[in-house]
Amino acid sequence: MTDPTIFGKIIRRELPADIVYEDDDLIAFRDIAPQAPVHVLFVPKTPIATLNELKPEQEAVVGKLAYAAAQYAKREGFADDGYRVVMNCNAHGGQTVFQLHLHLLAGDHLGRFGTPR
Repeated sequence: MTDPTIFGKIIRRELPADIVYEDDDLIAFRDIAPQAPVHVLFVPKTPIATLNELKPEQEAVVGKLAYAAAQYAKREGFADDGYRVVMNCNAHGGQTVFQLHLHLLAGDHLGRFGTPR
């Protein structure tokens, strides 16, 4: 793992995180600046900077992220109430850490989505 981002450092245990899920392919941890009562980041352990860099042979990673988020929502008991998953791509898309990741947001009414500032 040569990911120099903060997520790579968390995966390598160089930085602490509140890890809520991990398997051979991905890790999930609570966001340090949550935008909802539940805000968990699901990150592949393979360094992929943005969704644009995803290669055909890596397409399953997006499914694994989504599936892990859905399973977490079910396990934690808020799946039926609803949740949001978001993947940002590049600066105008809101990406601030350049390692592919999925945000899981839940725990309250999340309101409208996609309105530019």
